[in-house]
Amino acid sequence: MKLTVTQENLSQALAVVGRIAGSRTPLPILNNILLKTDKNRLLLAATNLEIAITQHIGAKVESEGSITVPARLLGEFISNLPKSNINIEADGTNLKITAGRYDSTIHGMLPDEFPALPEINNGRQVAIPAARLKRAITQTVPVVSRDETRPILTGIFFHTAGKALTLVATDGYRLAERKVDKLDGEVNAIVPAQTLQDVVRVMPEESELVELLFDDNQVRFLLGDIEITSRLIDGSFPDYKQLIPKKSDTEAILAKEDFARVTKIASLFARESGGSVTIKADASLGQLQIHSVASQLGENTSTADAEITGEGQVALNSRYLLEALGCVDEDNVRFAFSGKLAPCVLSGVQHPKKQSSDYLHIIMPLKS
Repeated sequence: MKLTVTQENLSQALAVVGRIAGSRTPLPILNNILLKTDKNRLLLAATNLEIAITQHIGAKVESEGSITVPARLLGEFISNLPKSNINIEADGTNLKITAGRYDSTIHGMLPDEFPALPEINNGRQVAIPAARLKRAITQTVPVVSRDETRPILTGIFFHTAGKALTLVATDGYRLAERKVDKLDGEVNAIVPAQTLQDVVRVMPEESELVELLFDDNQVRFLLGDIEITSRLIDGSFPDYKQLIPKKSDTEAILAKEDFARVTKIASLFARESGGSVTIKADASLGQLQIHSVASQLGENTSTADAEITGEGQVALNSRYLLEALGCVDEDNVRFAFSGKLAPCVLSGVQHPKKQSSDYLHIIMPLKS
């Protein structure tokens, strides 16, 4: 194998692909990155057997071939070279790299030992605007469970609901649902949260559409020259719709910034109580009141103006509430609940008709 590439292109691709190599694996070959010529391009690939990432970059290829080399060493070495052309030549298990006054040889391994890259044939294809998918992931991934004993909840549920692709995640204490785009056809898959975080990290800013390809066991994300293929989580996602209240006794519409500010202030006095704050809706005053107590430090009561229907109070984890508010895109939010034990619903409000947005967040109350 003999070829020439630019330092900028190779360094960028190694940063993308190399992050998977060596992660969560005891197998030496998985610490390596595969380099393989593909006509007038160079293919870079890495896998940890759960996720595989590939990227093509332009190259001037003199002779075809392939090799695997340690991803970390290669990535750090290339990133420290000056911006120039890099000559690469593979001879058996040795990779010779020449760039100006820099001449190095890296010992690698035969490509035959590298796992076969996953293939998806006859899968269900979906195309989504990149910005919408990226935001949908960042709005749902915060509530994914970290409990590996419940693997179903460690992923995000992609499914078709009312001809809309919908992403859902829950950890048992809260739930996030985001409708992404209209979709013809059926999708029903649980994608590992780690995969989706990797997708967000490498998603090019200029990409317009992301293509998703699903089969029964895998999903592939096509992001221009980058492809990420991941195993799906096996099993059935809980029937989450039954957790979403159809109506609420108490509802408040207020500015998101005001709600976040009073919650943040109240949380300072809630550290002794595990972050618990009590929220009271007062329709006569048109205020949402948040109260917290710290026996050693004092107490706090803060209020925010709101349009309120009904009255009542509920105790919530302030961190959960702040994270939920951070996931809402609109300037105004609707906060609804029924008594002290029923799930609370938070969603964005689109003025002037005060319609709910495509995103909602459920938080289970604390016992008070």
